[in-house]
Amino acid sequence: MTLPPSPLRNHVALVAGATRGAGRAIAVELGALGATVYCTGRTTRTQPSPMNRPEAIEDSADLVDHAGGEGIAVRCDHSRPEEVFDLARQVRDRHGRIDILVNDVWGGDPFVDFAKPLWKHPLDDTLHVIRNGVETHVITNHCLLPLVLDSESGLVVEVGDGKGDVPFRGNIAYDIVKSTVVRLAESLNAELAPHGAMAVSVTPGFLRSEAMLDLAGVSEANWRDAQDFGGGFFAHSETPHLLGRGIAALAADPARARFAGRCLGSWDLMHEYKVVDHDGASPDWGRVDAAARQSIVEDGFPGAEG
Repeated sequence: MTLPPSPLRNHVALVAGATRGAGRAIAVELGALGATVYCTGRTTRTQPSPMNRPEAIEDSADLVDHAGGEGIAVRCDHSRPEEVFDLARQVRDRHGRIDILVNDVWGGDPFVDFAKPLWKHPLDDTLHVIRNGVETHVITNHCLLPLVLDSESGLVVEVGDGKGDVPFRGNIAYDIVKSTVVRLAESLNAELAPHGAMAVSVTPGFLRSEAMLDLAGVSEANWRDAQDFGGGFFAHSETPHLLGRGIAALAADPARARFAGRCLGSWDLMHEYKVVDHDGASPDWGRVDAAARQSIVEDGFPGAEG
């Protein structure tokens, strides 16, 4: 599909969790198509979050501006209803609606230990992961969906990790969160459809985010030096911009209703909209994942140690 210049001009988007990774890239790619994008998250240039990362929402907003849109940074802890209600008030006062709501809130990585089964995993950490990854999404939708319904054709995008039929992800809390996000989009779509809006869930492949690059000990410039990282799957990784470009194309698609309620991989969007990654590559995680699943069937899944 060939998009017209700036197809999202005069569209208002809000990316919850736009500080870094997929959220930042989604915000930037929406901006590249002309959207005004609210970039929300907990980390500002003067106030770090418990994630202890250097990226800040103001940087994300600047990148949206540079891409051709208008970036608006608003600090918001999406686990706190009062802060999300205040965010909704700010958006309503300034723009009156949200055309595209992307829910990418996560922040659970520091609390997940994939080596421990549920009964050995610290209970506080388990509950923190679920609250970070599920309650924040429920709170955000509750507070902001009225603004989506004020759009002529609102779109809600829930960002997860894996489709609904993905095998066990190796940690109970993580698995609950990522499975729930997919189901949440289906449920949201059922409630939104009678009002002319729709919801989908999306998933990246092996994401080459800032944090993942740091974990692998490389940068985007030399990431191929760590192709054996992650059991060799890093060789098939993608930047967050592949998902971002796919979501932006979906948002600009006047016939996007055909995807309502579905879970779409970055690779699905890549093929559907003929987008490429930030480095010009076309990584197909769906193909790689299918081969890995077959290997699991044949060899068994190692699972967590008891």
